[in-house]
Amino acid sequence: MSFQNSFAAARTFALFMFLALSGFLATSGSGFALTAAAIARDANSIQLGDTTYRLDGVDAPELDQVCIDDHADPWTCGLEARDQLTKLIGGRTVRCDDVGPEKHFGKRHRAICTAEGDKVSLNEQLVKLGFAIAREPIKANVKPAAADAKAASAGIWKGCFVAPQDFRAGKKDGPLLGAACRADRDKEIRAVLFPEDLTMPPSCSIKGKLAVRARVTGNIGIYHLRGCPSYPATTKPDRWFCSEDDAQAAGFRKAYNCRRPK
Repeated sequence: MSFQNSFAAARTFALFMFLALSGFLATSGSGFALTAAAIARDANSIQLGDTTYRLDGVDAPELDQVCIDDHADPWTCGLEARDQLTKLIGGRTVRCDDVGPEKHFGKRHRAICTAEGDKVSLNEQLVKLGFAIAREPIKANVKPAAADAKAASAGIWKGCFVAPQDFRAGKKDGPLLGAACRADRDKEIRAVLFPEDLTMPPSCSIKGKLAVRARVTGNIGIYHLRGCPSYPATTKPDRWFCSEDDAQAAGFRKAYNCRRPK
């Protein structure tokens, strides 16, 4: 075999291997399934081992989000929603089918997750209970469950709340949702749903502030760690986070004068 033919053959083989490997990496990004013990990070997110998935088709209240119940009292609906997801998991192993990257939450992927022994996904069950609303899915079909929950005034639908995406963005003029919303109490309701002093959820001490200057780096806000110079000066945070990973996934960057304490 001539040198030219040998070189051409080697080049063809290298190209074939590159395309094959590229195909493998592409398919491993979605269509991949992982089964393991599961932890509900919040009502939107499930952690399996070192991997955290966002539930496809689901948008649930954040851990620091406040809702109003059917008696016009504020309640920590985000914590309750997470607890409901924990109950649905029930200590069982969970299979999460990766359906693709999540555009708005860092490097996380969306998934349809099902607990061992269940025929209905956790995505659909959580929405059916009324502790999450439907959002544009990649594959999960939760819209019928969302319509049933709304009609039955189940979960958060029994009271009044704002869509989680509006809460995350600090959009105080977004639509009010739920059976207990009253047009004649609009101002008072919004003051409860967006309190000046947002209560810190248990073990979630990272402060987040929405900031226009953060958009320079493609973020919506800045987070501050306990023990950093900017922490005590950051009063009335817009968000509370349990980990830096959660803060970054929500579109917040670390304060430049803040480094992890030793």
